[in-house]
Amino acid sequence: MSTEQQFAVMKEELNERQWRLFLGTQAKQMGHGGINAVIRLSGASWKTVKRGMTELESTERLPKGKARKDGGGRKKLEYSDSSLVADLEKIVDTKGDPMTFIKYTTKSLSNITEALSDLNHQIKKSALDNLMHKLGYSLKPNKKNIEGKSHIDRDAQFKHINSKCALFEINNNPILSIDCKKKEPIGNFKNNGKEWIKKGPKGKENENETQVNAYDFRSLAEGLAAPYGVYDKLKKQGFVNVGIDHDTAKFAVESIRRWWKEYGNKYYSNSTGILITADGGGSNGVRNRLFKRELQYFVNEINVPITLCHYPPATSKWNVIEHQLFSFISINWRAKPLTSLAVILELISHTTTKSGLTVTAMADTNSYETGIKVTDKEMREINITRDDFHGEWNYTISPQQKTTV
Repeated sequence: MSTEQQFAVMKEELNERQWRLFLGTQAKQMGHGGINAVIRLSGASWKTVKRGMTELESTERLPKGKARKDGGGRKKLEYSDSSLVADLEKIVDTKGDPMTFIKYTTKSLSNITEALSDLNHQIKKSALDNLMHKLGYSLKPNKKNIEGKSHIDRDAQFKHINSKCALFEINNNPILSIDCKKKEPIGNFKNNGKEWIKKGPKGKENENETQVNAYDFRSLAEGLAAPYGVYDKLKKQGFVNVGIDHDTAKFAVESIRRWWKEYGNKYYSNSTGILITADGGGSNGVRNRLFKRELQYFVNEINVPITLCHYPPATSKWNVIEHQLFSFISINWRAKPLTSLAVILELISHTTTKSGLTVTAMADTNSYETGIKVTDKEMREINITRDDFHGEWNYTISPQQKTTV
């Protein structure tokens, strides 16, 4: 090993004070011309070597583990540049959370560095990053947290739903949570999430990776899949009717009808009622006339009354089906392209959890007309009984009495 290499090794292994002392020792041992020789061999500055020699002769010793005296080293920019922090605060257009005192900005470090340079502040991005964190800033994405204005009876409606669920559970009557999951394009498109894949051989490391279309244009899709879910709370069982047409009220009720034919009629043959909890909007919404009319037709078919409890406005994320069924479907098919309707059905049907969730998926290739109008006369004929508490949210549709001639 050459002398230059020995110096390089020592520089890597020693802290800054030990390095100075080492340089000073070597210079003293070399005698006349030793400083210049050490500078040539180590690449250190004259000041560093000279300081090392001075510290060798000094009787003052630093506490163990310290490389500098208190206050030593280059002064931090926020101290040497008195207006830096103030100008930085103005540039970043501060936003923040008053509960956590964490501030954040959407400007990049490059943009902030450039703006500070225009104000005669010289700072590197790495130093700016440290300063931003020290001042309480952090990088934050948009967070979905604003639900909208809460209804004054929001909590009361949740208590009402809970009491209804308890009553139906005591009588072993089905409690269903319904909703339509986000529509998914059918084709070789990217699906969010990651999965473990073994790396290929050298030179072909990416050969096992799933390749998908570079663009997610809807025009490239073979169609759209509309997974309408029916979650049985008592059985912890999910049923998903995957349509390929419009998400209409008729589609919603058809999904409930199919659940009844596949499972409900078997498990709840002696039921005296069905409780359904649902969002207040969409194809199963509070104001959807067609949904109520189609439910009336279905109730007449099975001769079992259906009680509806809708969640109050801006509370759709509390719908049980979202976190007991749809979330697990999304986890199960993460990073897997939904290349065909058959693939979608397969992935949904294989969704399970340790707590006992099972899911069945069925294809619905029917077409569902949009824009169907329900007349006032048809609405008056619906055998609906509204609860005293928010009858627009809570009501029961019973079988219509058959007229005899």
